[in-house]
Amino acid sequence: MMAIDDLLATISALQRADLERWIREELVVEQDRGSLTFSDMECARIRLICTLTYDLDVDDSTLPIVLSLLDQLYDTRQRLFSLTRAIKAQDETVQLAIAAATLPESKLEV
Repeated sequence: MMAIDDLLATISALQRADLERWIREELVVEQDRGSLTFSDMECARIRLICTLTYDLDVDDSTLPIVLSLLDQLYDTRQRLFSLTRAIKAQDETVQLAIAAATLPESKLEV
């Protein structure tokens, strides 16, 4: 957990007005509404938004779209990791059957 003042001190480029606007626009979520404290995940998201905004000059109107696409990408990545773990937990016969059904023959490895 990080308080807003600590966050502002940690991320030198971050402007309080920008952070407050991102909260209003629900691009960032406070841990407890009105507390102005943020989870580690939200702090990482704020750093990402700062990079997109200040370094990459992503426009304010485009920012929600970019974040939505990144959220979808991260969700898909997590699902793929879960699926991979589930497949690795199966016996070799099942693993080979899944590989045969999903990979082109040239990429199939035993």
